[in-house]
Amino acid sequence: MTDQEILDTLRSIVNEIAGVAEADVQLDKSFVDDLDVDSLSMVEISMAAEEKFGVSIPDAELKNLKTVAEGVEDIDILRRLRLLHCDEAQGYYIARPMPADAFAAYLAAHV
Repeated sequence: MTDQEILDTLRSIVNEIAGVAEADVQLDKSFVDDLDVDSLSMVEISMAAEEKFGVSIPDAELKNLKTVAEGVEDIDILRRLRLLHCDEAQGYYIARPMPADAFAAYLAAHV
């Protein structure tokens, strides 16, 4: 594949998963910094790119990378996140917002 074909394929993947206009996808630091894509979509984009190009990111490169999902509101979303190997999650399905003193009791009961 040429560099242009790779860029075009990445643009298509990002557009399909995250709805970002293909013209807005550039292969530079702004790809991550300015893309305005949530972390779950970024994980999906990475997985789709790995599958499309037949490559994988070595685990050693990912060991310090953590993904945190926000807005987990039901078990189906949590299951999907587990399939995507998401490290952490937060949202109403896990716990509603609570005062700090209630958190200690919640933590003791659920850990």
